[in-house]
Amino acid sequence: MTQTTQQKAAPLAGVKVIELGTLIAGPYAASLLAQFGAEVIKVEPPGDGDPLRKWRKLHQGTSLWWYSQSRNKKSVTVSLKSARGQQIVRDLVRDADIVIENFRPGSLESWGLGWDELSKVNPKLIMVRVSGYGQTGPYRDKPGFAAIAESMGGLRNLAGYPDRPPVRVGVSIGDTLASLYGVIGAMLAMHHLKVNGAEGQYVAVALHHHGCTYERRPLSVFRDFDAMRAANPLGQAPVLTLLSGAVLTDSRAIVEWLDATRPATSLTPQGDALLAVLQVEAVSLALADKAVQLMGELIRRPADLRDPAAIARLQT
Repeated sequence: MTQTTQQKAAPLAGVKVIELGTLIAGPYAASLLAQFGAEVIKVEPPGDGDPLRKWRKLHQGTSLWWYSQSRNKKSVTVSLKSARGQQIVRDLVRDADIVIENFRPGSLESWGLGWDELSKVNPKLIMVRVSGYGQTGPYRDKPGFAAIAESMGGLRNLAGYPDRPPVRVGVSIGDTLASLYGVIGAMLAMHHLKVNGAEGQYVAVALHHHGCTYERRPLSVFRDFDAMRAANPLGQAPVLTLLSGAVLTDSRAIVEWLDATRPATSLTPQGDALLAVLQVEAVSLALADKAVQLMGELIRRPADLRDPAAIARLQT
């Protein structure tokens, strides 16, 4: 049967995942696997279920986050604190490939569902464990929230301006990074299991660890020059030379100049949108030379922003 008559199988078709987590870090990792065809069975507590169901903005009584993160999953209500519920989980794990959990370290062990117990039920099992500060160490018992982990990992110190307090990135980056590393670890473990005939293994992921992996350049600068967040929020020194000869090397000064010199005349919608996109790109990409130069030209020649043909040439 050809691909035109039968849909091509998803990459993770046939992989069974048991999700024991709540909110973001664990469930997001499971959602990534589900998007590529894995069968994900989400275990939720009785009553209201995963708190994500009522998290922030609601649509017809259900969180928009829930719709996004829980699609492609199956759900079962199980009390992990009851003997019957614990046995249900063991039965689910018996033929599972991956278990993902993000409870506080020690919680599953207190319910008889830790790695030692579940690996006996299924020696080929891969278990992804996401926590704030790892499964061992002095901080293992502290609650792990992305806001704190991002700060301890150093990510928040790199966001914002040098003369202002650190700011939050606009997404839950700490949870997301941990989820991604959990998925990578699970895929590595599955490959090792298949190719080398190894036993199952567990992957320990900590929220605060993975901020550090994205700070190779800032950390090397800090090590060698004792400087952090010294140039601008992006760690580089943007430069914009004006016709007057003045040189702007601070992001805020450049943005203020752009706002002040933005053409006051009416532009085409496409022209106005193009200028806005260029401004965002220039600031977010450390004011890349091409974007800055094009913005400068457009501001000096605002007529181009009122000419659809000129806009089309510029966009190429």
